[in-house]
Amino acid sequence: MSFEFLTLDRSEGVATITLNRPDAFNALSLGLGRELFHAALDVDEDPAVRCVVVTGAGRAFCAGGDVKDFSDNLERIGVLVKELTTYLHGTVSRFCRSDKPVIMAVNGVAAGGGLSFALSGDIVVACESARFTMAYSRIAATPDGSSSYFLPRLVGLRRAMELYFTNRVLTAREALEWGLVTRVVPDAELATAVKTLARELAQGPSKAFGGAKRLFHQSTWESLETQMEHEAQAIAASGRTEDFRNGVTAFARKQAPTFRGK
Repeated sequence: MSFEFLTLDRSEGVATITLNRPDAFNALSLGLGRELFHAALDVDEDPAVRCVVVTGAGRAFCAGGDVKDFSDNLERIGVLVKELTTYLHGTVSRFCRSDKPVIMAVNGVAAGGGLSFALSGDIVVACESARFTMAYSRIAATPDGSSSYFLPRLVGLRRAMELYFTNRVLTAREALEWGLVTRVVPDAELATAVKTLARELAQGPSKAFGGAKRLFHQSTWESLETQMEHEAQAIAASGRTEDFRNGVTAFARKQAPTFRGK
């Protein structure tokens, strides 16, 4: 599939999706949302891709929903936002359920749906100049894009409420202290840091990564005993993979393992 509003590059087991509406701060139009969903399906189904990076072109990661589109379509706003969130939510679900680690490389402002999308990543690397804000209540909107799920789990209910009610803007360092991001790097080092991390993860045990992701997400609603049963089933399934056999054999021989994502 060809893309108009994003770019998709593959190299050394890493797929890099770059939101490419820089003049609009990569705001989520229907076109970008639709392409983002199809790109997520594409990389999830590609066995050569073992890590996914999402970033933005220009000075922003993503400014959220395209408010100009909202303003121009007030008579059919319900249909518009339901279609847009179908694409965005489908993308979040596909990435969260995928075996492939997803790195959000936040290269600038992440606001509204852009913040929500960034929070859904498995690892979030932000540059020093990145800024994070909910922004929804500025236009009398409620959260979307998974933020009402991830945000309270990451920062707690009180802080989540504060961020929504006040539209407080967090610096990258504040976001790191609050647990919204994994690490912060100088602006000039973001691309290199993310590339190095992505290549490392692309060489990892993909099936085990996927099983662990699903366990961590399930743990937020399961009882202790049910969660431990999920763990038992998952680790037993891990034991039947080629990567597990390679891993334990290499460990016993005091060698570095080679994982193939199988």
